[in-house]
Amino acid sequence: MPPSSTPSFVCSSCSRALRLATTESRAAAFSTSALRFAESLPLRSDEPRWKQTPPRMRMPHRIRPLPKQPIWKVNDKAEPVDAALDKFIGNAAGQDVKGRETLDEEVKFQWQSLTHRSFDHGSRPYNDKLAYLGKRILDLQTSLALLRSPPPASFSDALDPHIFTHPALSTLNNLTPHTKGSTLSPKRLAQLATSYGLKSVVRWKPRQTDNMESSGEEVVLATAVYAVVGALALQKGGEVAARVARERVLKPLGLKD
Repeated sequence: MPPSSTPSFVCSSCSRALRLATTESRAAAFSTSALRFAESLPLRSDEPRWKQTPPRMRMPHRIRPLPKQPIWKVNDKAEPVDAALDKFIGNAAGQDVKGRETLDEEVKFQWQSLTHRSFDHGSRPYNDKLAYLGKRILDLQTSLALLRSPPPASFSDALDPHIFTHPALSTLNNLTPHTKGSTLSPKRLAQLATSYGLKSVVRWKPRQTDNMESSGEEVVLATAVYAVVGALALQKGGEVAARVARERVLKPLGLKD
């Protein structure tokens, strides 16, 4: 009987070499398949990242059925955004500078300052961090405006005449959590945003399109107001953002310098 071409045993060195060769070939195969899959995806190199959702972040098929409610449409044109920014910001950055010119293309036309995290499942840049910065600025300007406001009548009447008082401390009673909370309440900021035209350009997805109040529309619009102020602070500096906060937000709400 002729001897077999396959050895009946393999030494440890050869076995280790075979295992390494098999592992490398498998890794190469997986790498090749991943590369081919990536090349098969449609690429839209003509548009920047902030104008489109990456293909890998989209589901190929819808799992849930369409809800039985009116279809929600989001603005995708630049003209309404320009008009809303012109009305909201005004000439705070200068007499010859329009509101649309205060924010650059990436911040304005991707509408990061006007995009809520509910839009497109959060796959686009949204305005949470800009709103956080803008809220800090508005809180500070609100506190300063309340300190410049006249003290309440009940405050001076209830003072003990034997307690030392100073005129500079007479308005400290204005800085209460209730006063600041009522001044910058989501309902009042939402009404202000609607008057400036931000309601029609904010990008978000309500939970129930037939019940905007339960979907949190007031909070979304208030967040957009904060985010625009925060975006101005990053683009034009704190002085312009503070001026917009005083003249375009607090003054219409009844707080004057």
